[in-house]
Amino acid sequence: MKAKVHITLKNGVLDPQGQAIESALDHLGFSGVGVRVGKYIELELKETSKEKAKVSAEQMCEKLLANTVIEKYSVELAE
Repeated sequence: MKAKVHITLKNGVLDPQGQAIESALDHLGFSGVGVRVGKYIELELKETSKEKAKVSAEQMCEKLLANTVIEKYSVELAE
């Protein structure tokens, strides 16, 4: 089973990488675009139960993949 994990900065956390991209887009003529940069991770899990797979992926996020002090995450399962 595949887990798709999206990790983004929480609201209120400064995003210097997003600001740099936003500035570059503005210089290219794409003004008024707000940019926040995050991470996308695909996990191939051996779990066959969706419930167990989701719990496992969330535990991975809590323990390693996401810095939960400044980041939030979402897990989407696909077969």
